[in-house]
Parts: sequence; C-alpha cells; structure tokens
Amino acid sequence: MADFAAFKDIYSRSRRIVVLTGAGVSTLSGIPDFRSSTGLYSKEFGSMSVESILDIDFFSSHPDVFYSWAKEYWFQMDSFEPNIIHTVLAKAEADGKLTEGIFTQNIDGLHQKAGSKKVYELHGSVRNGYCMNCRRHYGYSFMAEMVNSGAVPVCGSCGGVVKPDIVFYGEPLDSTTLMRAENAFASADLAIVLGSSLVVNPAASLPYISARAGKDIVIVNRDRTYIDDYAALRFTDLEEFFEDFASYIGA
Repeated sequence: MADFAAFKDIYSRSRRIVVLTGAGVSTLSGIPDFRSSTGLYSKEFGSMSVESILDIDFFSSHPDVFYSWAKEYWFQMDSFEPNIIHTVLAKAEADGKLTEGIFTQNIDGLHQKAGSKKVYELHGSVRNGYCMNCRRHYGYSFMAEMVNSGAVPVCGSCGGVVKPDIVFYGEPLDSTTLMRAENAFASADLAIVLGSSLVVNPAASLPYISARAGKDIVIVNRDRTYIDDYAALRFTDLEEFFEDFASYIGA
C-alpha cells in the first residue's frame, strides 16, 4: 500500500484538484453500498434483483415495488450523518484545494450536509423529486412522509406518480453535469477517486480522462479498479486514509 507521505507531496503541489466519490464513501455513515458481498445487490427483494427494481421501465410500471424497496434504504436519510470523509473533503474545499469540485455517484446529499458547496451529483439525488406527468417538483420530506406511510408519492396537482430525481438504469446522465465532469477531469492536476468500484459508466470513465491527459490519479478503494495501473498512488482503507488526511489538513 502507498505511503501517505507520498500523497501529501502530490496534494501539496496540485493546484487544481477534482474528486469522484462512490458508494464506499457513505458506508462509514451506515448506508450500504451496492456491489460488496453485503451490498444492496447481494440481497433480492422478494424474487426480484435490486438491479431490476432500479430500471426506469420497471419503475414506470411498478412504482409501488420500487418504493416498498426504497423505504428501508433511501427514505430514512435524515437518520444518517456525514462521516470523516465528508467532513475532511468539506475542509479541503474550504481551504481552496478542491477547485474543480466533488463529482459524486451517491444520491444521499451527505457531502452537502457536511458543508461542501461544489458538489455535482452524477446520479441525481433522492432529496428531490418530480411528477412524471406535469413535472411539478417535490422535496424529500413530502416523498418520505408518503413512502414511510406505505403509499406511493403522487402529485398534489394532477395525481401523477412522483419520481425521485435519481438516474435509474436506462436513463441518461444530465448532459450539463457530465460535460462539466469531463472538463474537470481533463484539466485537474490531481484526480482523487474514493470508494468507487468504477464499474458503472459513464461516471467510471471519468478518471480515464485524467489518465489520458497525463494527470496524477490517486485511488482509495478496498477492491481493485480498472484504473489502478494508471494511478500514481493506491490505498485500500478509506477510514485510515482519511484519519491521516484529517490530521494533515487540521480537519
């Protein structure tokens, strides 16, 4: 495993830094990831795979099944708090180091809750929703109240189903956010990848943009990723890495 002193050297001389975070970042807050042996994809819901439930065509036909599944996982978000990773990244941004922002695959809003301002949610956020019929927007509290009562959230104006503003399988990422991400990873001196298996595209392809541009890449993830051979440094323990990082920047 790489020496944290080597990271300090790269971090201190980098003027433009971008961060990509995945589900592993939020596991320290108690939110399960997707692809680990105990992650969300390892558990079926009834006889269905979770990946099937997260398909947009399935949601359109069976929003009741999705919300029954999501009730336990994504509509208890107020009970989760930012962890050391979120708070250290917020401090790094406040110090002026994360100039290109945080691009996250997570939908939980914990980066913002920790105080980060430049957060770009590649896969959307469960904290917002909209009516699939008239497009009226709704907040998390409205959706959570209905979901936790066992109901499917419906629009107060037209009665249409309210969809959480997350990217389901079969939906494209927001083109403006994706373009911003591609530009950031091309121009940053340092790309830091945290807690992502780098399996789901197009988010997974972002560090490769940095690699092609000859920029430094630092990976902190328990399991190997396809980009590891391009990385200047690789660490496996997020919590240990961020304890060192917190001490280094006084977070």
